[in-house]
Amino acid sequence: MNYIEPAPIKDKENPLASMMSRFDKAAELLGINDEMYNILKIPRRQITVGLPVTMDNGKIKVFEGYRVIHSTILGPAKGGIRFDMGVNIDEVRALAAWMTWKCAVVDIPYGGAKGGIMCNPREMSAGEMERLMRAYTLSMLDVFGPDKDIPAPDMGTGPREMAWLMDEYSKANGMTVHAVVTGKPLVLGGSLGRTEATGRGVTVSALAAMEKMRINPYKATAAIQGFGNVGMYAAALLHERGVTVQAVSDISGGYFNEKGIDIEAAMQYRAANGGVLEGFKGADLISNEELLSLAVDVLVPAAKEDVITQENAREIRAKMIVEGANGPTSANADDIINDKGIMVIPDILANAGGVTVSYFEWVQNRIGYKWTLERINRRSDRIMKDAFDKVYATSQKYQVNMRLAAYIVAIDKVASTYQYRGGY
Repeated sequence: MNYIEPAPIKDKENPLASMMSRFDKAAELLGINDEMYNILKIPRRQITVGLPVTMDNGKIKVFEGYRVIHSTILGPAKGGIRFDMGVNIDEVRALAAWMTWKCAVVDIPYGGAKGGIMCNPREMSAGEMERLMRAYTLSMLDVFGPDKDIPAPDMGTGPREMAWLMDEYSKANGMTVHAVVTGKPLVLGGSLGRTEATGRGVTVSALAAMEKMRINPYKATAAIQGFGNVGMYAAALLHERGVTVQAVSDISGGYFNEKGIDIEAAMQYRAANGGVLEGFKGADLISNEELLSLAVDVLVPAAKEDVITQENAREIRAKMIVEGANGPTSANADDIINDKGIMVIPDILANAGGVTVSYFEWVQNRIGYKWTLERINRRSDRIMKDAFDKVYATSQKYQVNMRLAAYIVAIDKVASTYQYRGGY
């Protein structure tokens, strides 16, 4: 099972290499043969497109876009679309594979996919964003579909962009197709509970881990790196369950209050301040690096990939890390974190609440009936808790950490399903 690591991307560790190093270890523990290893490793389909878009100044700019279908063994592919200058094919391949494992861990009938366009949405007008998303959708008409590949929002995109995607796909098909995409606005078939779903799943995972580690939530402290959609709701829900959230951060920096940050006030300030915490007075200003090294019970990295690396892993003092973001801990940091006795609830488990409620949205679209928020929360909480329990039991059985256990659960499910379905 020799895997050649791709060249490092810019100044950070390659997310594809990180994902594959974990995959290799889990596959070896499971005794996966070479044939199955290659079936699970190599993406089913990779698409690169050039997207000419007329900008507001009248000039045509060509954007590079990607879509990687990693697997459709469990069902139609599922995965978000990100608009970001850092998008590249290796990142998209890694994120697509993570989606396969994530869906398998929480036992929902999806394979994994991911998409992205190299662009800077902060420098684009709404009109330019719309033309770009519609161009991307047209280039993917033979890829997307309610039974083939179901995209969703990711970094730099949201309900507005998914509405454009649904509309363009629907026009091309001559009928309204709600189920082609999830993360839509409520009026277009979006689901209640979707906005806070990932943060809610992070909270369920954190509370389940606290129970195993015998940490009383009402005496526990937390630090949340990233106060976007995931981190903000994780902070609010942890606070609701009695946890003292001592620190949060965003692109403007970190904010620390030993007695606990008023999360409601921080959320209101963020909403009134253009989506950033800059100037927030309810805490002392610290750096994002200082936040990661705080002596808290729960650390939630909910920003980007590779924020915990072999350079700073020794500084981590939290009792557990609950990964709200995809790939926030590099593979080279795993052993250091393990040696420190820190429990890590890995991304493919901890942040799977989002894809779980996306699945609920797709189901509601298919049956033409809306569920209540109470039903959605109850069902997603149960799925997340069951997944945590299964991964924890696997970690005990194989005597491995939670990350490897999650990969073992996921790979075993996909490999077993493939064997029943058979190949060519």
